[in-house]
Amino acid sequence: MPNTPVDDLDVSLQAVGDVVARIRSDQWQGVTPCSAWSVRDVTNHLALGSRLFAGLLTGRPGHPLDPGYADALGDDPAGAYRAYATDVVTAFRRPGALEQVIEAPVGAIPGIAAVQLRTVEDLVHGWDLAVATGQYVDYPDDIVERALGFTREQLAGLGGGDDGPFGPAQPYPDDAPPIDRLVALLGRRPPG
Repeated sequence: MPNTPVDDLDVSLQAVGDVVARIRSDQWQGVTPCSAWSVRDVTNHLALGSRLFAGLLTGRPGHPLDPGYADALGDDPAGAYRAYATDVVTAFRRPGALEQVIEAPVGAIPGIAAVQLRTVEDLVHGWDLAVATGQYVDYPDDIVERALGFTREQLAGLGGGDDGPFGPAQPYPDDAPPIDRLVALLGRRPPG
C-alpha cells in the first residue's frame, strides 16, 4: 500500500510521540535547538499545532502556535501530545480534507499543503526534542525525503533568520542522512 501524505504525518507523529514519552521529568525545562523555547515549550508548540490544524479542518476555532499562549500539555505531556496527534490525523483523513482550503498561520493553503507542513514541523521539532533530551528519533528516510522535497519547493520562500519562521540554512554534505539535511535546511546544525 503506497504511503499517502497523511500516512507520512501519522508515522512522524508516532515517532515524535515516542520521543515525548521518553522525556524525563528533569528535562522539561531544558534548552533546545530553538533557543527561545524549552523542551516543554517545543512539545507544547507541537501539540498546539496539531490542535490548531485539526480545528481549522473541522471548523473549530484554533489557537496561536506560540507556546506562551496556552498550555496544551497539562500534567500528562505525552498523553496530551498523542491525543492531539490522533485528532489531527483523524481530521486530515476526513473525506475532502486534502482539497479543503484552510487559513493557516502561513496564509490560505490547501489541505494537501497543510498536511505536508505539519509533517515537516513535527519532523524538525521532534529532532529538536531528541537532541535536547539525548535521544534518537527514528524517522523512515522516505518520509524525510518527501518532506525535504516539500521544504525545498514550498518553504524556502518563507525565509530564515530574524524575520523568518526558522533560521538560515546551514551547510550539510549531500550524503548526510535525510533528517540532517532537512534540519540543516531549516537552520539547525546537525551533529557532525
